Amino acid sequence: MSGRYALFRWPPALTALRGFPSDLAPHWSIAPAARVLMLRDADGAREAALARWGLTPAWLTDLSRTPAHARAETLAGQPMFREAFRVRRCLLPANGFYEWRGAVRKRPYWMSGEAPLLYFAAVWEAYPVGGQVYLSVAMVTQAAASQRRPLILDEAGQALWLDAASPMGALQELLSRPAPALRERALADLVNDPRLDAPACLTPA
Repeated sequence: MSGRYALFRWPPALTALRGFPSDLAPHWSIAPAARVLMLRDADGAREAALARWGLTPAWLTDLSRTPAHARAETLAGQPMFREAFRVRRCLLPANGFYEWRGAVRKRPYWMSGEAPLLYFAAVWEAYPVGGQVYLSVAMVTQAAASQRRPLILDEAGQALWLDAASPMGALQELLSRPAPALRERALADLVNDPRLDAPACLTPA
């Protein structure tokens, strides 16, 4: 499961988006419950915002049960996700993500693409707390061999995912696309420490 990813470097085009937080800090280890950068459509243009990684619909009363992931195969039918999938889709930019493999001693790997940024499909919700409205997200994942990985969208897929007018059939096709080829690099065990959030996370094996 893609339980951790990183966003430590981003291009000027991203910082120029409306809503981009000027104090956004680089992170080499982003885990569920963290505040993450999300991109959504606002009147035909991309808008940036911070959201909690763990979907929290307004009707949810048990805030300990906020899913960080949504399966692409069941996204459209699950009560937790189906309304967000229909009208509140977003993207999570990342430089890459971590994957652990092995039956006994799991080895961490760094997964990245040809481009500096990957864009993960996600859905978002707003929830009120103490008179304020907060945003939350769930990352969409798909099966990839024995793993589950983020649903990574190319430029055309990103536009389709964010467009409120996209037909359900086209969105369902996106959800079933094969996972793209990725670069991978075996890492040292430093990243296994969930408290570490520094360039050392990417120390090669």
